[in-house]
Amino acid sequence: MSVLCYNTGCGQRFDPENNPDDGCTYHPGVPVFHDALKGWSCCKRRTTDFSDFLSIVGCTKGPHNKEKPPEPVKPDVTSSGEKKDADDQKPKFNEYIISAPKPQEAICRPSADEPMVRLQHKVSTSLKQALERLKLSENMAKEKEEDNDEIKIGTSCKNGGCTKSFDGPACDSDVCLYHSGFPIFHEGMKYWSCCKRKTSDFNTFLSQEGCAKGTHLWRKKDAGKKVVPCRSDWHQTGSQVIISIYAKNAVPELCYVEANSTTLDIHIIFEGDKEFVQKISLWGVIDVSKSVLNMMAAKIEIATKKSEPMSWARLDLPPLPPPKEEEEKKEKEESESEDEDE
Repeated sequence: MSVLCYNTGCGQRFDPENNPDDGCTYHPGVPVFHDALKGWSCCKRRTTDFSDFLSIVGCTKGPHNKEKPPEPVKPDVTSSGEKKDADDQKPKFNEYIISAPKPQEAICRPSADEPMVRLQHKVSTSLKQALERLKLSENMAKEKEEDNDEIKIGTSCKNGGCTKSFDGPACDSDVCLYHSGFPIFHEGMKYWSCCKRKTSDFNTFLSQEGCAKGTHLWRKKDAGKKVVPCRSDWHQTGSQVIISIYAKNAVPELCYVEANSTTLDIHIIFEGDKEFVQKISLWGVIDVSKSVLNMMAAKIEIATKKSEPMSWARLDLPPLPPPKEEEEKKEKEESESEDEDE
């Protein structure tokens, strides 16, 4: 009856009655796995492939062994049900209980009709220097205008559509034929908004005689302040929301920002005659008393203090959708007007 040989590296079956001294080729050592190399401690051959490792021929000859090697002894595991000494159960360090901070109560959104307060403003040194240089250049320009206050011969009339030129004081008594409206260019047609004589030829449009009578205008009227858009941006920190408005050389005496807890009303005068106005309904709630307007040469920063430490999803609050009743009423009116048209 054949039995299995338990020598490592052999694994063959043999007859115990016929077991010569050199019938088994095996490894007397143990497997070694190191740095991806596999081999036996009794011989020097190493390989990275596990199949090659299993096929390494034994390095020692001897008789087959039918005795199964003893299994490795497992460490004793103490069951959880067993009681331990009271001293072992005590912690070997001082315990500190750390509790999480209590969540803050959400602030109710105040009414947008709260009284507005003007923010305090800080003017940087760079802006003061830029305004001084600008003031000097404006004074020089005014002096030149005063020197050249007389109307030069050949100055054209500033009224739209008038082609007359100044050739002496006698021209002031002449009647000026001009267009009181403004030019319109639409779908290839050119005309004045006041008389609407349409033409496709540009020279014909320029030669159209004025439809209104008046006196000649030799100097341009002061158009006053011009409302213009400004590039703006915003970012936030844990406690502040900062709005940047890129307006150069803003005039501190004429600029202001009024605010309440949920609204900003921005009014900026910059570069002499340019005006920027914007009203923002804020996404979150601010503390007006701790907010400030910082004025610099290249931009203006409105640093607002958050009333609660939370992240804003956006700067402005989107307008509320109309109630369902108003939508139904609007749809009804539209359907009635369609029926009347039919």
